[in-house]
Amino acid sequence: MTHSKNQSGGRLTWLRWLWISVVVVALDLSTKYYFDTTFTYGETRYVTPFFNWVLVYNPGAAFSFLANAGGWQREFFIVVTLVITSGLLWLLKSNEYNRLLGGAISLIIGGALGNLFDRVVHGHVIDFIQLHVAGYYWPAFNVADSAICIGAGLLVWDAIRQPNGKQKEGQAS
Repeated sequence: MTHSKNQSGGRLTWLRWLWISVVVVALDLSTKYYFDTTFTYGETRYVTPFFNWVLVYNPGAAFSFLANAGGWQREFFIVVTLVITSGLLWLLKSNEYNRLLGGAISLIIGGALGNLFDRVVHGHVIDFIQLHVAGYYWPAFNVADSAICIGAGLLVWDAIRQPNGKQKEGQAS
């Protein structure tokens, strides 16, 4: 039986990264619940000249991609999320000592699972954050979307920082 080498001498130390995912899911679902139960659909509350709270439902993906595709996209995005999350878990397990990569992957997994919950339970994703400037509005988003974007940015940073994609085992980032 092979055991992964790790600094603590135990098995499955890569799972320690998933606490970040759990925090993201908890924040995401609690904020979505708040807005879905205190706002009416389409309600907007102006906070600053560039920021609003607004309750909208997105049956599509990022920026409402495929939102009007007739319903098949729900199952498609559920399957895509499960496949990508599985791949990210494998990547996390393979790179458990890379802190930057571990944090990035954990943020993405948490965001993906938060939005997956919405798709499975509600049939759409609940969005409530809206940014705008000079009459131009960014599509509404949520905590999960923010975590995915931050995680993706950290993945890019990690790739730039380590162009060969490898890190010595046990080396802290």
